[in-house]
Amino acid sequence: MSIAAIDQWLRSPLGRQVIGWEQARMDEAVADIFGFNALQLGFPQRDFLRTNRIPLKKKAGDSGDVDVRCDLSALPFASQSIDLVVLPHVLEFHPDPHQLLREIERILIPEGQLIIHGFNPVSLWGLRQSLMRQRGRVFPWNGNYLTVLRLKDWLSLLGFELDRGCFGCYIPPLHQEGWLRRLSFMEAAGDRWWGFAGGVYLLRAIKRVRGMRLIEPKWRQNGLPASALRPITDKGQIQ
Repeated sequence: MSIAAIDQWLRSPLGRQVIGWEQARMDEAVADIFGFNALQLGFPQRDFLRTNRIPLKKKAGDSGDVDVRCDLSALPFASQSIDLVVLPHVLEFHPDPHQLLREIERILIPEGQLIIHGFNPVSLWGLRQSLMRQRGRVFPWNGNYLTVLRLKDWLSLLGFELDRGCFGCYIPPLHQEGWLRRLSFMEAAGDRWWGFAGGVYLLRAIKRVRGMRLIEPKWRQNGLPASALRPITDKGQIQ
């Protein structure tokens, strides 16, 4: 993706509307995820980890203002070392999205989480992309949009379990700010009547590892006598 093209789109009324919705949904999604390491891949213009409380948060990508400059097809991170990965509008513009997902699966810890933003081809956005036929020239119409069903299949093959998701931006992708305001009623109507047809979506998936089970402390399994849980009141008490 061209950083200059994305910057120009983000300054447009349509870009501001989309990124506002996505930032709000991502803020909600990452706020309750804990761990030690979080990673944002791509779209360095925005901080999609700003509400997350994981201590070490980094941006990685092949261009732009990132902490780690790298090829996303070969991420320079140790296997099973990352607790959370956010992937805003990268898959539909990457030459090998399958390999990118395989790399993310590799670096995520068991039960690690992946959150994806994507453009929805089953929407007015997808229709406009088909009509414009300007792939390779203008962001965001130059990507290969992925349906939620296809992405769900890919994630399932890699051992991910879809946890939740949502759609947004039902307004037609127009550039005139006046028309965007006039059609704002379509947001509420879309959520109610055609929820699958939002222009963008958020998906949250969890990496599952077959055969893995959490080992509980022995005292949880066998229980402890009530006397063992009483507070110390005599010898050894710290006043």
